[in-house]
Amino acid sequence: MKLTNKQIQFLRGEAHSLKPVVQLGSNGFTEGVLAEIENSLEIHELIKVKIPAQDREELNLYVDAIIRESKAVKVQLIGKTLVLFKQAKEPRILLPKGK
Repeated sequence: MKLTNKQIQFLRGEAHSLKPVVQLGSNGFTEGVLAEIENSLEIHELIKVKIPAQDREELNLYVDAIIRESKAVKVQLIGKTLVLFKQAKEPRILLPKGK
């Protein structure tokens, strides 16, 4: 799914008040974490994931893996918090149209 700049800006605003619903633990990005991310995306469509990485390179590796495996769209990365969006089969968030 490809989002326009207007849609990303809208989702950033929606995500502002959200708290992280998934946090990677000491084991990193496991199948259990992936299942929790996918489940949360199906329920909420827009979530925050807290990634306690040691450095920027490790953080980027986790972000790339999460996006690839969950097939979600990266809305934003602030510090160690990743905002993801994946439209559910029955959409709850109506995205604005246009550019």
